[in-house]
This record gives sequence, structure tokens and C-alpha cells, in this order.
Amino acid sequence: MRQPAVIRLSAAVSLAVSAAAFAQTAPKPEPARMSSAECEVWARELSFAQSVADHDAAAFASHIDANAAFGASQAQPTRGREAIARRWAGIVEGKRFRLSWYPTRTTIGAAGGDGVANVAWSSGPSLFEDLDPKTTQRFRIGAFHSVWHRGADGVWRVLFDDGIDPRPATEAEATAFREGRQVACPQA
Repeated sequence: MRQPAVIRLSAAVSLAVSAAAFAQTAPKPEPARMSSAECEVWARELSFAQSVADHDAAAFASHIDANAAFGASQAQPTRGREAIARRWAGIVEGKRFRLSWYPTRTTIGAAGGDGVANVAWSSGPSLFEDLDPKTTQRFRIGAFHSVWHRGADGVWRVLFDDGIDPRPATEAEATAFREGRQVACPQA
């Protein structure tokens, strides 16, 4: 026997109210605690983003592995430090738009035969700001995912990089992005 529409609607409203109440009282997940090695990658990711904020092409290139691939999920990724630096030159220059990002998570892979972990993954949000005063959509928010490799010199460099296409964002979302940046790595 079918329930009358009023009973179904009442049940749906009750479920929605219960879910909303639970969401308000549910504990927030504990933030990740990272190892000191993961915090090294965290700091390196922040330094990489700072090289773009500072419009420092040499510093930007120094964060990229010689054999890196950017746009790693694309059919034709950009390969090699020099090609990536050329392709990103306009972004680093920052005259048409500003790109900023920061990590929210870094993870180190298992140690290799030498007992040292040489591969790490980082991810977090990114913000694109169109600097054209005539633009109708000033902000876009996306995300990045990077794989880092520790070289023989002990320096972490990006080996693979990719991201999620940005979506339009409001001024409030851009402010929330900026306020979400943590300089200190949440170390264990």
C-alpha cells in the first residue's frame, strides 16, 4: 500500500532535519599529522608556490625535476624542466592572472633499498585570480596533485604535476582559500 504524499514528505523532512542536526554535532575529522620528512615536502611545496608569487622564474625552475611531466593526465603532458619553465613563463610572470596554491596533505612513500624515502605526493587547493579589471569572473578555484622526487643531492623536486580544472569562485571563497593557508606543517 502506498503512503500518502504528506507522510512521505514528512518523513523526508524529518530525515533532512536529522541529517542537518547530525552534521552540526558530528566531530570534525582530526587533521593529518605528518612526519618530519612529509613536512620537508610541505615546506618545499610552499616554496614552489612562493616562487610563482615572487615572479622568480629561476626559483620556479629549481623546484622542477629535469625529467618532470606537468599536465601528467593529459594526452600530451609538458615534459622536461626547460619546456615546463617555458610553458609556465606567463604564469610565473603574473601579468594577466595570479596563481597561488598551498598543500593540505603530503604523503611519503615507503623507503627504498637505501632506507630513504625518495617519493612523495602532495595536494591542496589552488586559486586563479584574473587581473583584467574588465573581467566578469575574477576568481576560480581548483586543486593540484604533485609527485615529488628526492634527488641524489637530497633536494625534493616535482616529478609529476597535475590539477583539477578550476571552477568559478566568489570573493568569499577566495578569502576562505587565503585564510586556509597554513605555513606550519601539521607535524606528528
